[in-house]
Amino acid sequence: MILGKLYLGLEINRDYAMISTCVDDQIGPETVSPVAGSENYRIPVALAKRKGIGQWYYGEEALEYANAGEAILVDDLYFKACSHETIVIEEEEYSTVDLLSMYLGKLLLLTRRLGRDLPVGKLCVVLPELDLNNTAIFINALKKNDLNEKQFFLIDERESFYYYALSQPKELTTYDNALFSYAGGMLKGIMLSKNTHTTPQMVTLEETNYGMLIDDRDTTFNEIIETAFHHRIVSTAYLMGDGFDGDWMKESLKTLCRSRKAFSGKNLYTRGACFAALIKGGIRAWNYAYIGDNELKINVSVKVRKEGEIAFLPLLSAGESWYEAEGVVEAILDGDPTIDFWLQEPHSREARIQSMELLDFPEREAKTTRLRITAKPISDEKIRITVKDMGFGDIARASEMHWEHLIWAN
Repeated sequence: MILGKLYLGLEINRDYAMISTCVDDQIGPETVSPVAGSENYRIPVALAKRKGIGQWYYGEEALEYANAGEAILVDDLYFKACSHETIVIEEEEYSTVDLLSMYLGKLLLLTRRLGRDLPVGKLCVVLPELDLNNTAIFINALKKNDLNEKQFFLIDERESFYYYALSQPKELTTYDNALFSYAGGMLKGIMLSKNTHTTPQMVTLEETNYGMLIDDRDTTFNEIIETAFHHRIVSTAYLMGDGFDGDWMKESLKTLCRSRKAFSGKNLYTRGACFAALIKGGIRAWNYAYIGDNELKINVSVKVRKEGEIAFLPLLSAGESWYEAEGVVEAILDGDPTIDFWLQEPHSREARIQSMELLDFPEREAKTTRLRITAKPISDEKIRITVKDMGFGDIARASEMHWEHLIWAN
């Protein structure tokens, strides 16, 4: 293990960002504030350009200078960047994607200003949800901050809860874990359960959207808890969000704490992302596996002959983030222009075969064609296979022909 690396968990949504740090798993994640000694960890997702000069502010400072009339505010930056908006400030055009990159850079500089001037071992960014658009934008924005793709990865809030809950002491993870998130008037719940009879232990997350708590919140929430925990043993429950502020929980809090631990806070996702960075960075051991909406649902291998024996070259592995995963292998064609792909579901011993025929393939002698096989997921259950004829040096010139094939997990 290389000492002296920084592991970061960055939570960002339309309203605010929070960042947690850890050095080689010492002590544990620490959520940082732009103001020393403050426990206000939320940093508004906003920039402001000082009038007449090229100085930029971020977060609360951006709002303060804009309110004072000294700077021009760019708010709702998350949404504007994901919408690829271009804005004009003092007759100059700015890409909001570039401005998002600037904002992220200022967050990363924050950790250095607070005494964390160390190389980044791994950065985990947690977004409310992932899709092809916002992942591409954030990957591009992070690269502009001199981070390579091996240094960072993206997860959604569900997966952040998975990393946070199962990183807690053993007595808090013996049975199921629950998360209730209440923000913007909307309540949602996530139930985490694990199968202790598999290695690694397979984890499932069940999410329920309860909508708005309009009438008697205490009674309604109490009923929701009773229903959610029915026929379950729950070791620990977590409460997140501004909706739980105040003194309105009476009966519901008694029910929540009955025979279980309960915790309330607002930085669970950023801390969960920091735990994820430690785990993905190889600093922490991990005996769990979770395949959610953003993870590939199938293992894909190609059958080849290597040194006279049948072998299977892995192209893609179940559990990889489908929007980031890509598999490339090169092989020599021997025999009919057909490629067999072996598909296997996680923790299943059975595999099924899909064959891909290379139609109108040039006539050549055996073993005089090199093929490049690329597998790129286009969803968590669908994979595009591309095969390109690379020829064989001076013996057989490449034809520039290529073939495509779709593979489904089910």
